Amino acid sequence: MAKILICDDEAGLRAVIKRYAIFEGHEVTEAGDGMEAVELCRNNTFDIIIMDIMMPELDGFSAVKEIRKTSDTPVIMLSARGEEYDKVLGFEVGVDDYVVKPFSSKEIMLRVGAILRRVEKSSLKKSEDNGHIIFEKDGFKADITAYKVSIDGVQIDMAPKEYDLLFFLIRNKNIAVPRERIMSEVWGFDYYGDDRTLDTHMKLLRKSLGPYAYHIKTLRGLGYRFDG
Repeated sequence: MAKILICDDEAGLRAVIKRYAIFEGHEVTEAGDGMEAVELCRNNTFDIIIMDIMMPELDGFSAVKEIRKTSDTPVIMLSARGEEYDKVLGFEVGVDDYVVKPFSSKEIMLRVGAILRRVEKSSLKKSEDNGHIIFEKDGFKADITAYKVSIDGVQIDMAPKEYDLLFFLIRNKNIAVPRERIMSEVWGFDYYGDDRTLDTHMKLLRKSLGPYAYHIKTLRGLGYRFDG
């Protein structure tokens, strides 16, 4: 799950994007203008910001400039215009992506997902002494580089595919991953097995994770998500 700030002076547009974002498991905060967005960013932490350009009080470009003084949160800029000048200015002030209206909410969420995946991959913790890629939260620790998993300080043993499945989900944490993608990535593009194979391994993985199995969420009709 990601915390998303949607800033647009059109309440209807905010509502549409918010509905799709919540459907994908994200938490949404709304702002009606740039000033409100800046204030929210001063007092809260967000994983991504969706920001309109033309707004009262403070336009999107100015709002991003202010936000960039204290935060490097990724920003997707929305605009009713497609001029190259707007895009160049947006990237100069620190915008990560640029979408021209009208657009579909599905397109927005695909762009959100792409940015979050990039950020999550770069934010996986690397230990200072050995460069290992590690995910750690509460009493759960997964050393992806060393293929080690520990629960409350005790290392556990899992089947090879359980490790592959867990580490794939961690690398895509907070992202809704379709069943088809999991099968192709973990079992290979040439795998034509029954879907129940995935369900069986997921059940075994959850059993291995014990009290931390809650990190893995089932998305009915879609796939799974690792909440981290």
